[in-house]
Amino acid sequence: MKELSSVAMFPGMFINTRSIHADTMPVMSRLLIAALLLLLSACASDPLANADTLTQAAGLRREVTRNGPFLLTAYVRITRPDQPLNLYIEGDGLAWRSRYEPSADPTPRKALGLSLAAADNSANVVYLARPCQFTPMASNPACNVSYWTGKRFAPEVVAAMNEAVGHYLDRVPGQRVNLVGYSGGGAIAVLIAARRNDVATVRTVAGNLDHVALNRWHKVTPMSDSLNAIDVASRVARIAQLHFSGSDDVIVPQRFATAFVQQVGACAHQRVLPGLSHEGDWAAIWPTLLKEAPYCDH
Repeated sequence: MKELSSVAMFPGMFINTRSIHADTMPVMSRLLIAALLLLLSACASDPLANADTLTQAAGLRREVTRNGPFLLTAYVRITRPDQPLNLYIEGDGLAWRSRYEPSADPTPRKALGLSLAAADNSANVVYLARPCQFTPMASNPACNVSYWTGKRFAPEVVAAMNEAVGHYLDRVPGQRVNLVGYSGGGAIAVLIAARRNDVATVRTVAGNLDHVALNRWHKVTPMSDSLNAIDVASRVARIAQLHFSGSDDVIVPQRFATAFVQQVGACAHQRVLPGLSHEGDWAAIWPTLLKEAPYCDH
């Protein structure tokens, strides 16, 4: 007589069938359980559904905005137009299926940038996905694989993201923006900051701040069509910055942020968090890290 074991579908959620014997279970019951398992499995693998679930609890509402050639997905909570805006930029997402094969859709399966935004209880929070993430490809004709491989930091990408920042700043007239970027989103945050005069602070988490040096170190194809954050270090030298690195990050090791901070000078600082990897649970400690205000040495 066979037993069906417990099946974990989501963290903390189980369908317990251990006490049900397969030989005695009515056929219809087995079919219903099988259908439910398939449904839950499908939901668990749907990044958009997961994002909506995460953000609903945080009071963030999904929006789509057209900027440049792209439709960008955003999650937004603006409750105090008289206060600054915290704006989060996602990482590179699922850019590659393997070392040699790009993915068909860069939407992140684990949206760590979004997790950071959801952990921020500030009055005004906006999360921006990168081009082609979370937005159906059929609705986004400008999207092609180059925008999540070699052109992920291309001038038109930075221009579109910068335009989106301006769009949301219009909802808090006269206020300034605190930019936060995760991984490749850190590069976008710096490149945007170099173009604006209303950026109060920049924070990056596991930020890719020199893709030329990083790709050379990883021995992967250079991104010759992309702008490089470290090249604009002098243009953001007066913006207070805090760059967080994980001691166990082997994707963007801490020394690349160290080099960027040294290039920027007195207004940039680095914090290395022990035991954290590139895709570690940054969101769990993010409310505490947010209390550390970026500053300039005098």
